[in-house]
Amino acid sequence: MRLATVALAALAVLVPAGAAVAQSPTQRDRGQQQEPEQERSRPARIAPLRSVANAGPCPFVKILYDAARYVELDGGRAAAANVGYTGEIEGVTAGCAYQSDEPITVQMNILFNLGRGPRADGDQRTYRYWIAVTERNEAVLAKEYFDLPVDFDGAATASATQEQSVVIPRATPETSGGNFEVLIGFDVTPEMAEFNRTGSRFRMTAGQAAATPPAQ
Repeated sequence: MRLATVALAALAVLVPAGAAVAQSPTQRDRGQQQEPEQERSRPARIAPLRSVANAGPCPFVKILYDAARYVELDGGRAAAANVGYTGEIEGVTAGCAYQSDEPITVQMNILFNLGRGPRADGDQRTYRYWIAVTERNEAVLAKEYFDLPVDFDGAATASATQEQSVVIPRATPETSGGNFEVLIGFDVTPEMAEFNRTGSRFRMTAGQAAATPPAQ
């Protein structure tokens, strides 16, 4: 008997590449002094998880290896000149919260690196990825697909961050988050999955012409 059913709710936010800026210690100090006023005027994008200890461990959150990368190959031929759009799930950070008989709330921040090769036909591409919840090492309980629109704006590569929230109801207060896994992956074809499974890969800039050295 399955331990739970799952409801998925998503808040997706694209973050332009280069949005993070390094700060000097003086700049950080000024930012900390101004923080209370800024926080009052700026609503949080996603509700913070409570700091109270959970009733048990968090679910395992993983990127599925077979679907961690997205590589379009024109005609199915594995050559740099045939590469269209590419993508890689670079990493994920996650946290969870649950008490008593409450459901488990898992919040994730997923980083994507995207690219376009010589066979890409434009600056814009909507990638598709999924999030699934499973009983650990067993059946999939729920799976939902999400769109990731990307504008390369003339560049060969782009980065995007998606914030996602997953709610996992529990059958009893004794049902631990350790019973579940949360898996993430691109929506890939069987051929793409096999390409990933063999360990084959292309860089994000595969097929892009090298820069011409300046004249001497």
